[in-house]
Amino acid sequence: MDFYKRALELNDSTVENRRYFHTNAEVGLHMPKAQKYVMDKLKEYGIEPKECGNGVTATLGAGGKVLLLRADMDALPMPEESGLPFACPTGTEAHTCGHDLHAAMLLTAARMLKECESDLKGTVKLMFQPAEETFEGGKDMVAAGILENPKVDASLAYHVGPGRVPGGYFYNNDSTMMASCDGFRITVKGKGAHGAYPQLSTDPINIAVHIHTALQELIARECNPADASTLTIGHLEAGTAFNIIPETAILEGSIRTSTPESRELLVSRMKEVAKLTAQTFRGEAEVEMLSEVPPLICDPDFTNKILGYMDKISAPVKYAMHGIKSSGSDDYAEITSRVPSSYMFLAAGFADEEPGQSHNPKVRFNEDVLPFGAACLAHCAVSWLAEA
Repeated sequence: MDFYKRALELNDSTVENRRYFHTNAEVGLHMPKAQKYVMDKLKEYGIEPKECGNGVTATLGAGGKVLLLRADMDALPMPEESGLPFACPTGTEAHTCGHDLHAAMLLTAARMLKECESDLKGTVKLMFQPAEETFEGGKDMVAAGILENPKVDASLAYHVGPGRVPGGYFYNNDSTMMASCDGFRITVKGKGAHGAYPQLSTDPINIAVHIHTALQELIARECNPADASTLTIGHLEAGTAFNIIPETAILEGSIRTSTPESRELLVSRMKEVAKLTAQTFRGEAEVEMLSEVPPLICDPDFTNKILGYMDKISAPVKYAMHGIKSSGSDDYAEITSRVPSSYMFLAAGFADEEPGQSHNPKVRFNEDVLPFGAACLAHCAVSWLAEA
């Protein structure tokens, strides 16, 4: 089958699916509309789906090697200002990262694979994942057994980006592609008092400020400068009035690294610095991890195979860029850290307009990427399974 040609024939339904997800945007783990829609569509295509944690899975073919195809499908908790006629009307959820396109592309890929299921030389396993933005969905589906029964041998995923015109794919086959993300909350406990009598207090704001300053030195003095690492405090909250020293202060932030070694160092030292700095000023600090996502590292051999397959797709415009690295994170790393995997960005911008940036309320994605993405998923799956 010429999967790109077939994807063009099915493009109206792919667009319809994408716009459903977009209009009915949902966030987090619990996505009842998306889950039902995916299951209903798969059944319509003759595929028997089942719930996997809070996501959806299904298999095509039987026996042989098993390839997992993954698409996330969650939105972000923000308003949409795209001006699109199918924009999400709630004002509190928006598909500003393109996951609606991912889910639509995988639905069409599944439909095409079903049409040629008798020719599959192995098994394709589908993974429709919630809660990528909160880094919960990957863990949820792994815990529910997405990599077992049948056991997955390799996996593939794509992510759209608004920067360039469709036909482009961007990859990394020799180093870390996306950073780890360890989100944390530090709760500083002190002793409240009147602002006029600070000597009677253990000031948690003072402790929090010292913790913030000390954490920055971890990047400057303890990390290998050859490894990209960031430690950012994005939320600091304390107090209710100008003349009251509060009981507690809260810092929230994230650590992002390009290597497992830097990640282990920074996470452990963050906890030590927070607790010991608080003790220095007669307070206490408790550390809670909000996310724990490893770096996303693609398997070089498997990625090179995928690149070879993509080169044979009949799309009229194709261009590639190597060595992509991002300080952003994706919890597809929960899969890539367990089985040989490949992850690429697909261009979904416009030639004649500024599409905006991902996670921006005004961002727009070019739907012309849909048949190319669907064809990549289906063609690469069939090609990899056909290899001995």
